[in-house]
Amino acid sequence: MINSNLSSQLRELGVRRGGVLLVHSSLRSLGRLAGGAEEVVASLLDALGPDGTLLFPALSYASVLPAWPHFDARTTPACVGALPEYFRTRPGTLRSIHPTHSVAGAGKDAAELLAGHERDHTPVGPHSPFTRLAQADGQILFIGCGLRPNTSMHGVEELAEPPYLYGEPLDYHIHLADGSQQIMRVRRHNFAGWDQRYERIAELLGAPALRAGMVLSAECHLLEASALWTAGLAALRRDPLFFVEAVE
Repeated sequence: MINSNLSSQLRELGVRRGGVLLVHSSLRSLGRLAGGAEEVVASLLDALGPDGTLLFPALSYASVLPAWPHFDARTTPACVGALPEYFRTRPGTLRSIHPTHSVAGAGKDAAELLAGHERDHTPVGPHSPFTRLAQADGQILFIGCGLRPNTSMHGVEELAEPPYLYGEPLDYHIHLADGSQQIMRVRRHNFAGWDQRYERIAELLGAPALRAGMVLSAECHLLEASALWTAGLAALRRDPLFFVEAVE
């Protein structure tokens, strides 16, 4: 079920037809929708058109823990909201291979953007779809959740390596979609004692790199991924603690 108002408002906000779009979201923020999560996903795909690519974070850090370092590409749930989890299980959706920071995708370039994530040794390394999004001139849409839940910023942090970023590496047991298994050693992130303040990217970007507007009942923000990486990295090199705040 496509919601034509939702599709048209997304395009008015600046979502590019034929583009690559990563979505962070609060389903509830859009208001009551008869078709629920499917209505939102179908409308996002409609806004992107047949040559577009839709991505959602399928992060699983809440269930793939040091005490249980097991990730199954087929069944490990996403822990970042109802829309990502619905999209992960939707027929035709692909998923990158990473124990804590996988990405789900559908559309023209999804397979290419998601391939090879298992080659990374950090959550958002050079083979991560979050990194490739910027290289593909992609956009990041925040639906009703503000600018804080911005996983791409972890990739920027990995380039700058601020002092709070890394914990100890861990060996994860990976179960692939074909039933085979492998071990991934990943250098985990560690934000103990720090609060992430990624909404500060708004201080660094103006239009057209950052747009804001209402989509149905949700306050939304649309970011150009490449501009985020450029401005975010420059900020971290000036001040390694720019995007965090100490927890007292």
